[in-house]
Amino acid sequence: MKPRFYAVGVILLSTSVAVAQRLPRLATPENYTLTFAPDFSKGSFSGDETILIHVLQPTSELVLNSADIEFLDASITSRGNRQQPKMTFDKEKEMAALHVEKPLQPGPATIQIHYTGILNSELRGFYLGKDENGNKYAVTQFEATDARRAFPSFDEPAYKATFDVTVIADKADDAISNNKRISDTLGPAQGKHTIRFATTPRMSSYLVAVAVGKFEYAEGSADGVPIRVYTTPGKKHLAGFALRAAEESVRYFDRYFGIPYPFGKLDNIALPDFAAGAMENTGLITYREVEMLIDENHASIDQQKRVGIVIAHEIAHQWFGDLVTMSWWDDVWLNEGFASWMETRPIAAWKPEWHLELDDVEDTGGALNTDSLANTRPIRQDADTPDQITELFDGIVYAKAAAVIRMLESYLGADAFRTGVNKYLKDHSYGNATSDDFFRTLAEVSKKPVDRIMAGFVTQPGAPLVRVQAQCSGKTTEVTLSQTRYFYDVDLFKAGTNESWLIPVCMRLSTEDANSGHEQCELLSKKQESFTLPQCAPWVLANTGAKGYFRSAYEPQVIRTISAGLESKLIAAERIRLLGDEWALVRVGQHRIGDYLALAAGLQADRNSAVMKEVTEQLLYISDYLVTDSASGAYQEWVRRLFTPAARELGWQPSAGENDDRKTLRAYVLDALGYSGRDPQTLAEATRSALLALENPSAVDASIAGTVFHLAAINGDASLYEKMLAGMRRASSPEERAVLMRALSEFRDPKLLDRTLQLALTPEIRSQDMAFLISDVVENPAGRRIGWDFMRTHWAEIEKILGGFNTGDLVGSTSAFCDSRMRDEVKNFFATHKPPAQERTLKQSLERISYCVNVRSLQADDLATWLQGHSAPGGN
Repeated sequence: MKPRFYAVGVILLSTSVAVAQRLPRLATPENYTLTFAPDFSKGSFSGDETILIHVLQPTSELVLNSADIEFLDASITSRGNRQQPKMTFDKEKEMAALHVEKPLQPGPATIQIHYTGILNSELRGFYLGKDENGNKYAVTQFEATDARRAFPSFDEPAYKATFDVTVIADKADDAISNNKRISDTLGPAQGKHTIRFATTPRMSSYLVAVAVGKFEYAEGSADGVPIRVYTTPGKKHLAGFALRAAEESVRYFDRYFGIPYPFGKLDNIALPDFAAGAMENTGLITYREVEMLIDENHASIDQQKRVGIVIAHEIAHQWFGDLVTMSWWDDVWLNEGFASWMETRPIAAWKPEWHLELDDVEDTGGALNTDSLANTRPIRQDADTPDQITELFDGIVYAKAAAVIRMLESYLGADAFRTGVNKYLKDHSYGNATSDDFFRTLAEVSKKPVDRIMAGFVTQPGAPLVRVQAQCSGKTTEVTLSQTRYFYDVDLFKAGTNESWLIPVCMRLSTEDANSGHEQCELLSKKQESFTLPQCAPWVLANTGAKGYFRSAYEPQVIRTISAGLESKLIAAERIRLLGDEWALVRVGQHRIGDYLALAAGLQADRNSAVMKEVTEQLLYISDYLVTDSASGAYQEWVRRLFTPAARELGWQPSAGENDDRKTLRAYVLDALGYSGRDPQTLAEATRSALLALENPSAVDASIAGTVFHLAAINGDASLYEKMLAGMRRASSPEERAVLMRALSEFRDPKLLDRTLQLALTPEIRSQDMAFLISDVVENPAGRRIGWDFMRTHWAEIEKILGGFNTGDLVGSTSAFCDSRMRDEVKNFFATHKPPAQERTLKQSLERISYCVNVRSLQADDLATWLQGHSAPGGN
């Protein structure tokens, strides 16, 4: 599954309270025959089910997972003897026990159940949605533990089986499932038709998928695999990019894995109502519309990247996750980490000009930030209940797992790693596997200590900080590396902990050319260890290519040396990582904020968009949280001096033949100049451009549209708000609607922000978007208090709309606060309004608030002093 965003939390579906919910191992399923008959008018469905099972031991009961299902009748047949079971239900554990008088003996048996269920509005299980034209549709979303809401089942990933699915639908509606359609006949009732699908390969219950409604599609193929991209009526013209991305991904994975696409056909469907970003159901991948549909004549480069990456992520799952599935959810990183590691590769091969390897570096930085919290977790985490399982789908399971895999691939070498991965897939095809299975295979193929390396990074929380000291001695350089766990918590960081890692560290001797210089890779196995490199060098880079999952710490004088001519000394990935590592040291008071700003200023001439994004986002944080009122003018002036040359060079419109990276760069530069620099000319031009774009979206390059509306909202009035709201309502693509919806949260007028909050609770905003819109107001410096008070006041209404779950983004948004009083309010409120499956998210938010308060006390005065010494009378 791909999260919509995981900046502060992942939107997935939670279920019941925390109680042990593992099935007793009494039988295993071999095949399900399922018939679904949805009734849109009643918001319900009827189901018929036959499960062929293998009984493992003599037993008088069988236990299935079941939730929100009413059993009408049931029977169990074994050795020719058919029995009517007595049924007991444990709502809390989401289980149904079927008791028989005559014990079942080991061997084959059959369970038959006729039942009814709810087409809910909670975007989980089997749920009901509606498109913009009022057409209803029903679709499933089962990961992690919601197949049991559509059919009684052995709803655990290790209970793989084959599935025969049939759908009885209104004659005007179509149906899609995991495998190809094999028949479509009229009946059984007037106005109905019955659609049967081919038997699936063996797979886990959470991967079953059904969609019923009015759809249209674009189609293509790759390596003989038919590929379709489905939309609701009137949107097929937005499916072309997604179709090509899917075709490119299938071709790439076929060749990389050495296993042809294993599920016969590949359907992809964009849904107006969908909680997650996307879901990797075998042969039928489901997406949120904004994650799949693009107006190719007017789409930002960032959105094209996002859609391509999401599609590649889900298709990668067809091998990692679907063909080979983790045995239990504690190893879900084998699904999500690998899909996240692989997601950029087919798109990078298709669109090399996007330099997606730098997106990987950015994602690693995000994982390191989460891993710097005391309330982080290991990649491999025990989980037994639906709430605990839901909490596993976070930045650790996606970004950290992917980063550790990239590090391992770099250490083993691409060929050896690929050989090991492919052997692992072949060995466990259509089955289940564990972390140990993967480690063992890689170690066997590479002859390297994969198990020892991965044990530290997978089974213990946190990330190491590697201190680097280099001493020139004759014709060699002695490099001393020491490791400690990095925390944002200053006291914990200074005290140190006992954790240690076996860290692959690739070093490069300093040169004026980043593409030259001796490179040497070592395993840091102790708390402190020394290595000898040939030649004498004044400094040594300790994370060549930014492939390692650790932070590096250099002496301040080394940073000053590197800063001079930084672009030539470090490649873009290394510049991004150095900026992140230096900021981490500023946060805990190890380095001064002025040194960081000097490092950032040294990149004034850098024209790489990914590097500039790293710089501008950190300067925005400084602007919002660390600059005092008395220093704000000096800071804004400094920012204007830093970015005005680039802004003048780039202008507001792309030039003929301009590359995609430059289009993206323009957005970051203008946003920094207008927001952090509060440049009057930039803000005025943003308002002018916003008005033009609202009249004609093509008047503004799509890659800066988000920046334009963001900046225009800063000084925007009610008239501009009305125009943006109208623009959102008539938007012709999901991206355009999303950009304008977010802009409504970025005004500064409290009355306009209150209108946005009120709008969030109306039917005009789909439930999947409501939490994001409120969160965006809370994260707006002008809206923190307004948004937080609104959230608390309307919490009961919010929970009702969300069905009592899916509140992770709201809880996570409170991490935008930087005030101890508001931290206490958050803690006290959620102590009495416990959001399900968000315990860790809440703890992390409270931590982030505290650390913001701490870094402000550590660095705000030094920042003001540094700005006084770097002011320039006369402005720019």
